[in-house]
Amino acid sequence: MDNQNNKIAAQAFAAAFASTLSESLEQAIGSPWLLEMMDSHKPPTAKSQPIQFRLKVDGGLHGECFVEFYEPQVSELLAKLDSKEVEPAAGNEAKLLTPVISAATASLKATLATRYGDLSFMLDPVSGLAFGGMFVVPLAAPTDRSGAAVLLYFDGQLMDAFSSAAVGDEGNDSDQRLFHPSNLKLVMDVELNVSLRFGQRQLPLREVLELKSGSVIELDRLVDEPVELLLDGKLVARGEAVIVDGNYGLRVTEIPQAIETHFLR
Repeated sequence: MDNQNNKIAAQAFAAAFASTLSESLEQAIGSPWLLEMMDSHKPPTAKSQPIQFRLKVDGGLHGECFVEFYEPQVSELLAKLDSKEVEPAAGNEAKLLTPVISAATASLKATLATRYGDLSFMLDPVSGLAFGGMFVVPLAAPTDRSGAAVLLYFDGQLMDAFSSAAVGDEGNDSDQRLFHPSNLKLVMDVELNVSLRFGQRQLPLREVLELKSGSVIELDRLVDEPVELLLDGKLVARGEAVIVDGNYGLRVTEIPQAIETHFLR
């Protein structure tokens, strides 16, 4: 599995976690508390320290995922959780959230079993961690996209584990999917990079080094031949190049094979 698919797998994991965490929160506070995966986010600007947890994953996947709760949503959440507790929430935030997250991981285990088999999760409160270089997925309420309420960080070992799990599936039926059909809806909003290819040409290194302003390179495609639309280097459609508001565009005229087949193993 390449890096792009690793990221998609991590986002599917995050989307599933958002769903199970939403269910766990609703049970804990007695009212809906929805979370969804966001495409992007602004860095949190909370004045207080974030509440952090380390989620160790073993079994079909192996690695660590870090869960970080941020203001302002977390204060309201803690207030609702604290209202059901005898002890005050001050300095006790992690204790209030631990059983909620643990319940969410129990449901997550069942949700991901089809794809990754048996999984186990170990949750530990942590603090003062920096997450530079990790792949991050933000979660927020559907009605509030201004900032993330929860951030998920995936370490390199867990990202690599998505590849290892995929390699282990290669001996299965040829219709094995990158994602189970019932889980595809979890990543429908994930943004993917596509590109247009007007043609290509192999050049010896000598000619590449001799390139200068004004040089002309002849491609292997006639002007009336269709342009190719590529998704992560894979051909997904052909069509005619058009101009849309001053930008290049593509009018699709042919889809060689169903796009969903690109997610088949």
